[in-house]
Amino acid sequence: MTTAYYSHDDCLAHVTPPGHPEQMARLKAIGAALSEVQGLDRRDAPLGTAEHVLRCHTERYLEMIRTAAPEEGWVSLDADTHMSPGTLTAAWRAVGGCIAAVDAVMAGEVANAFVGCRPPGHHAETERAMGFCLFGNVAIAARHALEAHGLERVAIVDFDVHHGNGTQDLLWEEERTLFVSSHEMPLFPGTGRADERGAFDNVINIPLAPGTGGAEMRALYEREVIPALDDFAPELVLISAGFDAHAADPLATLRWTEADFVWVTEAVLDVAEAHAGGRVVSTLEGGYDLNALGASVAAHVGVLMERGG
Repeated sequence: MTTAYYSHDDCLAHVTPPGHPEQMARLKAIGAALSEVQGLDRRDAPLGTAEHVLRCHTERYLEMIRTAAPEEGWVSLDADTHMSPGTLTAAWRAVGGCIAAVDAVMAGEVANAFVGCRPPGHHAETERAMGFCLFGNVAIAARHALEAHGLERVAIVDFDVHHGNGTQDLLWEEERTLFVSSHEMPLFPGTGRADERGAFDNVINIPLAPGTGGAEMRALYEREVIPALDDFAPELVLISAGFDAHAADPLATLRWTEADFVWVTEAVLDVAEAHAGGRVVSTLEGGYDLNALGASVAAHVGVLMERGG
């Protein structure tokens, strides 16, 4: 079995304003970092559909996004989140890549998958684009796994440095999911307190103090995250893989290194191997220092391939 890597050149056509950290160069850095990797099953991310998006978002919101899409220049949905002429197609690819990855892993075609698409998704709420995100890619993938594949328990682990407020919002009342987010606090978007638990005690937030390093993160995961995941016994594990907790990242102050991303990936895979037949789908969220992003993704995918081979 192999690891699938889903991406698409359409995701390069989501052009953000000059100086914006969520830039097309992110995918180029990832592509360069993975270019020499042998044995990676490279696949084009297909287009997602309205049916997929409407598992999490409303018709009104989807129509707003469609209507906002510009023919030239940029449209700003908020101070951080922009659409160019290629953005909507890129967003459909990001959704479709996650759906296809879940399908391939559930069918046993591949052991696991990494979806390297943009725009990211974990800040997009039910009717609100924010934090560079339009559609809740990982939440949509979770709902697809539940509805299309009949699963009863899907876990999402979000180790992006920013809280996955969108995923939390979209799955707040979904008792078949467990959403776990570790994130720097205080930091955008200001949510993610430990007492935010979900309607069915299905949300676990792990706020990390500014400057938290890998050793402290590992201790918290071993004490709080891994036991909760084991108790939940997921049939599929999804990862919101943000790499902006890296010490070099310009948007936050955590002090993780590539070795820490290796460790957390291995820890999540241990859970998946114990309960879910190793089924894992990881999707790109943040990470804005290009060198650190490329190195961290390569380390992350390396663990997926080692376990999936």
